[in-house]
Amino acid sequence: MTEPGEIVAELEPELGRADGPAQPLDGGITNRNFRVRFGSRDCVLRLPGASTGLLGIDREAERLATAEAARLAIAPALVAAGDGYLVTEFIEGEPIEPERLRAAPQSAARALRAFHDSALTLPTRFWVPELLADYERIVSEHGGSVPASYARTRELAAQIADALPLDDPVPCHNDLLGANLLSRRADPGVAVLVDWEYAGMGHRMFDLGNLAVNNGFDAAAEDRLLVAYYGEPPSTARRSALALMRIMSDAREAAWGVVQGVISDLDFDFGAYARRHFTRLERAADGSSLERWLKLARAQPPGSEPVTT
Repeated sequence: MTEPGEIVAELEPELGRADGPAQPLDGGITNRNFRVRFGSRDCVLRLPGASTGLLGIDREAERLATAEAARLAIAPALVAAGDGYLVTEFIEGEPIEPERLRAAPQSAARALRAFHDSALTLPTRFWVPELLADYERIVSEHGGSVPASYARTRELAAQIADALPLDDPVPCHNDLLGANLLSRRADPGVAVLVDWEYAGMGHRMFDLGNLAVNNGFDAAAEDRLLVAYYGEPPSTARRSALALMRIMSDAREAAWGVVQGVISDLDFDFGAYARRHFTRLERAADGSSLERWLKLARAQPPGSEPVTT
């Protein structure tokens, strides 16, 4: 395992002498993160966890996405990147509380729209049905087995993909957990997106559904999100697409927990994490609403541009 001191020593000729050893940062269940000051610049050094390449992470896509997001002023600056590490600007701030994000999702929505429309082409594709197949294969190759609920989850993901196909992929973040949306203390009204390691060419509505389900959005908060993203009142098709992509997001999280439980060496209960997301997606997909959402999404795809009426 690479130690932070080794990377710090390697970077000092380029970035300046480190002001003391790298200090571990709390949070994160995939990588190890450290705060370190090079000269007068405060930075975050990230070292990938073991076997993270099996999770569908493309480190070149992460680097390109981080750089583009920084250019768009929606992410910390990229300071350095190399084999086995990424260094970004450390920002004084804190995660945006879910209550605050639900009440005012406009800044996050604008950040996502800017990134989606940036014309950046990433070297990897992010599509949940494909990930589910890959994760199941990886679990089997490592001597594990998927839970009984996995088959139903793959079936749901396939249904949603049929209604909302990945016909026009755009660069996406794909991991909008609450901890990955920060506000700078100097400018608390502006959302800053961090942790771009799952970035890939995907479905813009997945990012919106991922943001909504991971931060407890209700129907009113979802409408605020859609208005901020599209610039017009939400259609039933867009509401339906968002509901479907909430399920797709939980399918990914549940499967991610299953594969991490087999390959990760971090001290975290990945089994409980997977069960929580399997339960939530099954609850959301239960009943007549699913068929109605699928029908509406098929009849009128949500589109990327405002609809003229």
